Amino acid sequence: MVSHMKTTVEISDPVLNKAKQLAAAEGTTLKALLEEALRRVIDDHEQRGDFRLRSASFRGSGMRPEVREGGWARVRELAYDGRGT
Repeated sequence: MVSHMKTTVEISDPVLNKAKQLAAAEGTTLKALLEEALRRVIDDHEQRGDFRLRSASFRGSGMRPEVREGGWARVRELAYDGRGT
């Protein structure tokens, strides 16, 4: 059994007016149009799944010793080496 619930939603006038025009042009109700839009957004979010950042690692043996021991100050120093004062 499907239950229905009434609710109040604040929608800006321009968006509501366009939605009403679209519903009329499509020969449907504003309620049906809003339900379809919400279903699409929900489906889109469910299909998207969790974001996974691809591995951007490259072969090697980690940080160079002079960087490993020097911290961010050393990294910055090496990055700007030969570029200005």
